[in-house]
Amino acid sequence: MIHFTELQTDFPALHKIANDNYLYPPVTNPDMIFPGQMLVVPSDLTTTNNSLFYVVTPGDVLYHIAIRFSTSLDLIAGVNPDIDDPNIIFPGQQLLVPAFVYNVEPGDTLYKIEQRFGIPRATIIRANLDRPRFSPDVIWPGYSLIIPLPTSANIAVVIPLPGTVIQNGQQVAGWARAFEGNVLHQVRDANGVVISRERSATTNQGAPAYGWFQSSLPFDRPPTARTGEVWVYTRSARTGEIQDSVQIKVYFGSSQ
Repeated sequence: MIHFTELQTDFPALHKIANDNYLYPPVTNPDMIFPGQMLVVPSDLTTTNNSLFYVVTPGDVLYHIAIRFSTSLDLIAGVNPDIDDPNIIFPGQQLLVPAFVYNVEPGDTLYKIEQRFGIPRATIIRANLDRPRFSPDVIWPGYSLIIPLPTSANIAVVIPLPGTVIQNGQQVAGWARAFEGNVLHQVRDANGVVISRERSATTNQGAPAYGWFQSSLPFDRPPTARTGEVWVYTRSARTGEIQDSVQIKVYFGSSQ
């Protein structure tokens, strides 16, 4: 067992970490954590630029980490350039994972969060197992939930996040393993109307590497519904069919 104050002596930072992980009564004994538990450390206390990193613990293997975050082993290995061999990772190693952190609001349930972000409850539960004070039945306001991003085997979109309110010109960005680095995107509303027609972006590295891409989503017509999806995908060179499609639930307008 580790006393929480042994982590560091920055007490404002400790308070923030304790709040985000609900490390106080009536949920748990004060200031006590255990080896092997997964804590969320707020991004303003790190230098990760709001990316989510998973710290490898003894006994971890990359395959199980990929399962936890509902993604592929290839994708996690591909977006972490310090992984030379997917079969070899080390305790203490920080791995970039396709996920973000959501702070629970009063009145939230996992069902409401599932509906808001378009992420299945089972996916959210799997990512938060073994975290202190996590329960699928009771979530606490202020608690930081890990929400896996929707991914395919070859594409992960990090901008916009699920649940984002988007407008004309919204940025879209992420990693992709694509032939000649060619990635496609469009926006559709909940009525199936194409709001931003298909356009292309190019990754900074072509397959077999996972390259970074960034583009914009100009609106070609106004949305006809409150919600919609950003689609990011590739097309088969042989048939032209959409493949590796990732859909991110978004909202239109100035508020949800």
